[in-house]
Amino acid sequence: MALYGNPQLTGHEKTFDKDDIIVTKTDLTGRMTYVNRTFLRMAGYDERECLGVQHNLIRHPQMPRAVFELLWKTLAAKEEIFAYVVNRSKNGDHYWVFAHVTPSFDSGGNMIGYHSNRRVPDMGIVNRHIVPLYATLLKIEQEAASPKVGLAASFQAVVDLLNENKVGFNQLMFSLTA
Repeated sequence: MALYGNPQLTGHEKTFDKDDIIVTKTDLTGRMTYVNRTFLRMAGYDERECLGVQHNLIRHPQMPRAVFELLWKTLAAKEEIFAYVVNRSKNGDHYWVFAHVTPSFDSGGNMIGYHSNRRVPDMGIVNRHIVPLYATLLKIEQEAASPKVGLAASFQAVVDLLNENKVGFNQLMFSLTA
């Protein structure tokens, strides 16, 4: 196996039960402060390998950076976001989720972190819409002169898609059908 946190991809897709929910909580910098058993089972890590570690530990290399840019901008605006995400397990397997990420607030209304629930996605939607979209975004990112230029171009492609369809990102995610 490759270095810790950066395994080689196996091409094997893992799944979880439709009644299971993957739950994590992070601080404002994205370090995990809580992980549930379903997360640990799917990610293949134990709790001590996750707590205090950046959530991008499970970032799959075929996940476009533009989606995460949109996620962070949405959360910074104190709004929730829904997105399809492919994650990478410790052993290099992958698994798809439909994520709902929200900011967490203290009793004074101050944002203190983030809460994410992930469910089993409709794989018809993933295969028909998300895989092609993410492949296009990833290609834009990879073919750019620099990572910064690639991220900006890929993010703009998402903005253009939303404008073309006259919807927000969450609306787009919920409008997709298999």
